[in-house]
Amino acid sequence: MRVINTPADMKNHIGEDFGASDWVLIDQATIDKFAEATGDHQWIHVDVERAKTEMPGGKTIAHGFLTLSLVPRLSATIWKIEHRSRGLNYGLNKVRFTAPVAEGARVRLRQKLLAADDVKDNGVRLTFENTLEIEGAKQPALVAEGLSIVFP
Repeated sequence: MRVINTPADMKNHIGEDFGASDWVLIDQATIDKFAEATGDHQWIHVDVERAKTEMPGGKTIAHGFLTLSLVPRLSATIWKIEHRSRGLNYGLNKVRFTAPVAEGARVRLRQKLLAADDVKDNGVRLTFENTLEIEGAKQPALVAEGLSIVFP
């Protein structure tokens, strides 16, 4: 894990690849829980028997937003700011779901710091390129430019 002292110190790391998280398994239980939480019960996600005959690879696939929701969790395993009071999700500039994540696949997050800009109240707005890689695949599951604000 990369440890940065203060939010302002992030400015010294613009353009750097912060590395990757550990691999995380996307199993059917995780997909089903996400379906319950969001109300998205589309068969491609939750109907295992139908997926065996109608889906490429014969498996259900994770929701795109499930993969996106992993970014904060996995990011917390890649880096942290030691001296900060709080951090806020500020949004996304761009999100692309570039490949499906089949049930049973493992994914990991890779992050690159694109920008660190001053905002009011001594905050620093961080812009990261987030790439969710699928183990053994050439194409990532998603690429998302995410923004957060961190305060000293």
